[in-house]
Amino acid sequence: MQTETADGRDAGPTSERVVVAMLTYRRPEDLREAVPAFLAASADQGATLLVVDNDPDGSARAWVTSYGDDRLRYAHEPRPGIAAARNRALDETGDDDVLVFVDDDERPEPGWLEAMLGYHRSTGAPVVVGAVVADYAQPPESWMTAAPFFGRRRLRTGTELEAAGTGNLLLDLRAVRPLGVRFDERFGLSGGSDTMFTRTLVARGLRLVTCDEAVVRERIPADRMTPGWVLRRARRSGNSAARAEHAVARPGAQRALVTVRYTVRGTLRVAGGAARTVLGALRRDPVEQLMGRRTTQRGVGMLAGAAGKVVSEYERV
Repeated sequence: MQTETADGRDAGPTSERVVVAMLTYRRPEDLREAVPAFLAASADQGATLLVVDNDPDGSARAWVTSYGDDRLRYAHEPRPGIAAARNRALDETGDDDVLVFVDDDERPEPGWLEAMLGYHRSTGAPVVVGAVVADYAQPPESWMTAAPFFGRRRLRTGTELEAAGTGNLLLDLRAVRPLGVRFDERFGLSGGSDTMFTRTLVARGLRLVTCDEAVVRERIPADRMTPGWVLRRARRSGNSAARAEHAVARPGAQRALVTVRYTVRGTLRVAGGAARTVLGALRRDPVEQLMGRRTTQRGVGMLAGAAGKVVSEYERV
């Protein structure tokens, strides 16, 4: 396998051990589509695929272990919560060099892993986040595509970030492992452990950059294609952002400053979102109203996080 430097020169072969880790929880239909898709996308790069099953019953074990591909590995993490599953992926890749996190509801676009690894190798960036675009389970209504309610904001390749999610995230384990950073399992059922994890890596001196050419598509099921889900996600997102930054900050004055900052930010978003909602109503623009309500809910989540309250997204019954 050949790599190139940033200016296009051949950097010679690499023997990096690359693992793509897919987290799953009771999604057999997604797994049956995602596993072959990511195996095919990883073949040219010599990567293996690790499926981390977060179902206490290990419901994915039989299907994964009987798949019949030496590049496919299975790990069971019975402790509930996405943070525990992410930590299991770190534990299972102790002898590997590069770990790429993906989700079982994602599908790779052509050239996805080649672009991700190529950018990492040519720049030396230790943490790289790729693009995630929405793939709707049914034809979307006009409001869904009129604003970025689903998927993620697309950013120019090389943009430096303070935090990112794990749904299409590369980690150079040779840079990450010595720091001893783990996913905080207090965030396991609320979401946000990935935000805290990547924010901590950046705080410890690692660069987190974007690679817009490394694209996966996130399937948006019909039950999420509603304004209610958009608003719930906004509230949880604001909450986890506040809680993650508070947890990373040093005790004392720095944490107090984070509390004040998110109280101010949350208040401004609640007020600004309310004003935008009213403006949308006056204009009879439902998209404008929903964007205002989403801003308000993100502010509500921030205020809750600043007050130490938890908004849970991954609660299980």
